Amino acid sequence: FGFMAKVAPEGVAWMTDIEKYLSFVMTTFIAFGVTFEVPVIVIVLVQMRIVELATLREWRPYVIVGAFVVGAIFTPPDVVSQLMLAIPLCLLFELGMLMARFISKPKAAEQSTDVV
Repeated sequence: FGFMAKVAPEGVAWMTDIEKYLSFVMTTFIAFGVTFEVPVIVIVLVQMRIVELATLREWRPYVIVGAFVVGAIFTPPDVVSQLMLAIPLCLLFELGMLMARFISKPKAAEQSTDVV
């Protein structure tokens, strides 16, 4: 707001629409908040055996495209904002896959414990 107040010409009555501002801020907060839950979602999906790690690796190109689509929808219409959401989303997906690999049990170990 300070920047806009300095840039606006002197004769212009600079008024803000609080409803639009709050809508923008809440949408941005929710989008970035959900972004940082991606590793948790990936780990839970792998732990519950809903999705295998190999399947997540196959989905990687689609996740990258989806991240940029989400960035385009939930951020203001400029490339920098889109990148600021899409890149962390992709990196957090990769982090989730890395953490899920270390947390999940190998199938061979599970099968040997089931037999006993």
